[in-house]
Amino acid sequence: MTRLIIGAMVRAIGAYPSGWRYPGAHRDPRGDAAVLRRTAEVAEQARLDYLFFGDWLATGHDLEFRDPYLVARIDPLSAVTYLAGVTERIGLIATANTSYSDPFTLARATASVDLLSGGRAGLNLVTGAEPRAAGNHGRDFHAANETRYDRAVEFEHVLRRLWDSFEDDAIVADAAAGVFIDPTKLHATDFNGQHLSVTGPLNVARPVQGHLPIVHAGTSPRSRLFAAQNADLALVAVSDLDHAVQVREELRALAFESGRDDRTLKVIAPVLPIVGETREHAQSIADELSELVQIAEDWPDGPPAAFPANRSLAQLSTLLGVDVSGLSPDRAVTPAIVAEFSAPGQELVEIVAERTGRNPSGERPPTLRHLVVAASVNASMIVGTAEDIATEFEAWGDAGAVDGFNVLSAIQPTQFEAFALGVVPELQRRGAFPTEYEGETLRDHLGLARPENVHVTPGDAPLPPVSRGDGRRRGVVETGAGHP
Repeated sequence: MTRLIIGAMVRAIGAYPSGWRYPGAHRDPRGDAAVLRRTAEVAEQARLDYLFFGDWLATGHDLEFRDPYLVARIDPLSAVTYLAGVTERIGLIATANTSYSDPFTLARATASVDLLSGGRAGLNLVTGAEPRAAGNHGRDFHAANETRYDRAVEFEHVLRRLWDSFEDDAIVADAAAGVFIDPTKLHATDFNGQHLSVTGPLNVARPVQGHLPIVHAGTSPRSRLFAAQNADLALVAVSDLDHAVQVREELRALAFESGRDDRTLKVIAPVLPIVGETREHAQSIADELSELVQIAEDWPDGPPAAFPANRSLAQLSTLLGVDVSGLSPDRAVTPAIVAEFSAPGQELVEIVAERTGRNPSGERPPTLRHLVVAASVNASMIVGTAEDIATEFEAWGDAGAVDGFNVLSAIQPTQFEAFALGVVPELQRRGAFPTEYEGETLRDHLGLARPENVHVTPGDAPLPPVSRGDGRRRGVVETGAGHP
């Protein structure tokens, strides 16, 4: 039986574009503190391994329609610091952007959170790929985008050297002898790279975990190489189980080729479960969420300028192979219409049927709106009972597809609590997830050993060379980036 890693990717107003509109949902970011605290309490009660806080360094009207949770959100380092004081065992992972962060400041803040939380902090490193974020930090977007992974490699290397400025026993604190520190065990960073220059040492003692667990997400070859060489958790969006198996094997192979123990790289997939008391109940929730998603045709005179271009009947028509742009978005999709669809269009109908229970030949056929939403809202959804979702999780773990899941909740707080109080106990009953925490730190939860200090290990952990070469694995710079 595979022991799964399970964390919650926290989005306070829900992870689905229409989740905030669902009856009873939390929808006002000014009240996020209470939601975050309740989420942490429930997650720790369920023994989840960690809470994960993504970030996005800009905002705008377009996000209201595309990803409302990004419009206004608590800074991730502030969130984990706040929750460190109201939790005892659960891991707390914050996101930082290597393109715009200062490595000394970030090393100091994260080492501090790890010490304050008793070793429960983790760090998700992302790279910048958004013009507004670059503008907010006084950077030229195109110049920064070209070198962002080169900088990220240096950034990760410097973080570890800064965290290791103090050896574990550097603080002597011998009051009788008047000796506070052993100076031979305090190390300068003295790093001068192409993108970063840091002298050090850090003015914070070494973190409880030695190094905070590093997380990285991405799909490009360069991103995956960075994860394989440097990350403890690789977050990878996958389309199905077979694809997941392939991606995990490729990442593990890259890790092995990079000279590390490939078993120390944990591959985690994001998933958005819709949990119901029955499968039909879960499908009714997914159905209502779909109906609450706005599409371009909801504005008779045309949508707002910032509205997502892919959320329209015109865009759907290209996928279906049939022009439906002049029809009502609430037009029923009947078997006669489906017969004219392309193969991808017919597959989309099957996805809608699985998620919502709406079948073209049934009493409640899907509408064109359902197809637009399924095609344009990027979410790895599993819809069903706690038993259904636990079975799917267990199958992926046993097949070697993933080491665990980052769970998103479409609606806060109801869907998060349905997962934590329903699916998790079912996984525990099956032996796929522990009923108690098995250690004190986030590294313990993830099954990771505490690393040696880079300043005292042989070779002083030299900076890995920037890999370039064949586009499949080493040389391609990712041109777009998702948001955690």
